[in-house]
Amino acid sequence: MKINENYSRLKDSYLFSEIAHRVQKFSAAHPDREILKMGIGDVTLPLAPAVVEAMRSAAEEMGRAETFRGYGPEQGYPFLREAIRDYYRSFGVAVSADEIFVSDGAKSDLGNILDLFDADNTVLIPDPVYPVYVDTNVMAGRRILFAEATEQNGFLPMPDKSVSADIIYLCSPNNPTGAAYSVGQLRQWVDYAKKCGALILYDAAYESFVAERGLARSIYEVEGAKECAIEFCSFSKTAGFTGTRCGYTVVPSDLIREGASLQKMWLRRQTTKFNGVSYIVQRGAQAAFSEEGRKQISKNLSVYRNNAAIICSALDRLHIWYTGGKNSPYVWLKCPGYADSFSFFDDLLEKTGVVGTPGSGFGKNGQGFFRLTAFAQEETVRKAMAEFERIFS
Repeated sequence: MKINENYSRLKDSYLFSEIAHRVQKFSAAHPDREILKMGIGDVTLPLAPAVVEAMRSAAEEMGRAETFRGYGPEQGYPFLREAIRDYYRSFGVAVSADEIFVSDGAKSDLGNILDLFDADNTVLIPDPVYPVYVDTNVMAGRRILFAEATEQNGFLPMPDKSVSADIIYLCSPNNPTGAAYSVGQLRQWVDYAKKCGALILYDAAYESFVAERGLARSIYEVEGAKECAIEFCSFSKTAGFTGTRCGYTVVPSDLIREGASLQKMWLRRQTTKFNGVSYIVQRGAQAAFSEEGRKQISKNLSVYRNNAAIICSALDRLHIWYTGGKNSPYVWLKCPGYADSFSFFDDLLEKTGVVGTPGSGFGKNGQGFFRLTAFAQEETVRKAMAEFERIFS
């Protein structure tokens, strides 16, 4: 028996586990200090009442013989896939229900989709980046190249014609930087992918935060993207499903590689390795797209957007450089007076009790930067930014 030796190439600790360890150690040494958590991108507001009611009703159905359901379709119930299709239509994008696959979250699908591709592929990943993109490809032993995201390009790298890749990861609005691509910028990526014969894996988990006209909510706003892109999305940040677990992936029927349909390959993979998301959760997800559900969820999103505005206003007053905030729940700031992100993390925690995420944990280009999340309670955000102003004014 041999183990997968690629695991030895991974960092010893996952970024957010390291943060939790440092915070726990600090709390143990300072039990009376208030910790203002703005690090992990976990939501804090409860599920919308319409979602809760739909899940309660579905649970009651499961308790009656005449409405009980066992195994459901691995790709998701038609009622949810059709609701997702209609949601795309609401902002002008046409996808068919049979191109939509319901899952337990975008993170799972972003890793599992790699089952479709040979290890002998070159992967292009932005730096800094959500660690899952890198780690899942390290586990598989693929060659990884990095697209340089920097302060100079607004942390939105564009295609480099001198670089050739087979699989390209894009995330917009971006985690961790909050930067968002315009439709025109994504068109350049689509043209590049089609020229290279590459496939784009597009993470749209934060699309519901896009507020500025001209910025993309889906890569399928670009003509021709269905021939070169798979899109991943989630209810986690849109509808507060971080603990409920539901997401979806769009694999267009136009995606053909080496004569094989990636849509059919993904269906075959899912029917073999996945038994689907629970009926109760899918009913809750469907309710998130109802008229009442969208109104309620919009109120929650407005709270997070307001939190982002509070963060940005404080940074503006302090003349600290940042991206994100307006079209994202994340604010990516330049560490004031620090070249090392973890040194800033430790000092900020010691002096203020504020917890963020060191940018270097997302890649080498994150060194000297720091991520704050708007998903905290408003009171926490106001206290945290008051502390920022106290020590950096």
